[in-house]
Amino acid sequence: MDPIHLINIKKDSSFAMMLEAQRRDYSVYYITQKDMYVKEGVAYANMTKVKVTDNPDSWYELEESSDRPLHELSCIIMRKDPPFDMEYIYSTYILELAEQHGCLVVNKPSSIRTANEKLFTAWFPEFSPETLVTRDMDRIKAFHEALKRIVVKPLDGMGGSMVFQIQEGDANRSVILETITNNGTQTVMAQRFLPEFKNGDKRILVINGKPFPHGLARIPAKGESRGNLAAGASYKGVDLTEREFEICNAVGPKLKEMGLMFVGLDVIGDYVTEINVTSPTCIRELDTIYSANISGLLMDEIENSLKENLQ
Repeated sequence: MDPIHLINIKKDSSFAMMLEAQRRDYSVYYITQKDMYVKEGVAYANMTKVKVTDNPDSWYELEESSDRPLHELSCIIMRKDPPFDMEYIYSTYILELAEQHGCLVVNKPSSIRTANEKLFTAWFPEFSPETLVTRDMDRIKAFHEALKRIVVKPLDGMGGSMVFQIQEGDANRSVILETITNNGTQTVMAQRFLPEFKNGDKRILVINGKPFPHGLARIPAKGESRGNLAAGASYKGVDLTEREFEICNAVGPKLKEMGLMFVGLDVIGDYVTEINVTSPTCIRELDTIYSANISGLLMDEIENSLKENLQ
């Protein structure tokens, strides 16, 4: 995960998972990217045993640390936030070695690499808005002229970072495209603008292929075009619609097949806009609204997978 001293425990889903694991009397170990290494074909980490407390003034206590093979752990939950850069990819290679030696890694490292959070929606075009993925600025301009209003975003970001809305006749279009594509050298995603975003960019959590029946609608702040909590959006709990269950029923089996056990779908109106597989969040907010225990649902699935692996 990311440095534990920097997290906001009111919002942090990794912290919620740690609390649940601890409630089940598991030994919980804290590992960052820099702690992992490979020696003689074996993945190791300097792992630190940690105790967590749901207290915003003092939420963790680090205990003894030791260098151990990663595969000595029953399960590793990969919760490093993007950017999805080469260091992230190297981490998935190391975790894949641990997996090959028998450790359950959630989410599956090779599938994290395969399922780019933006581009993976292209595998489900019937549930996605009109989408173009390219670094060709002229092609994006033509896409914009056809649709009049679009959103462009990088393929490796999170939290609404570097997401631009381009309206019809936008005088800033060229400079936006030059910036986001780094003058045509970086591939980006363009999508048809969905006006329903004003009613909320809904986060749906999918646990081993099954959706939690309520989503978190993230309402953009006044004057803001992004529905990300990191960008100041407010939120409310909402029931999933028939269309959203249809989306989950189509996407869920593929996620389960790929070993993507904890996924966040972002849905605007009738369309899925992102499939978040790296470190999806919103557990804490949904747990509070619905008196739920989403981490408990995840731990149940992890325990079932561990039992299956022993058979």
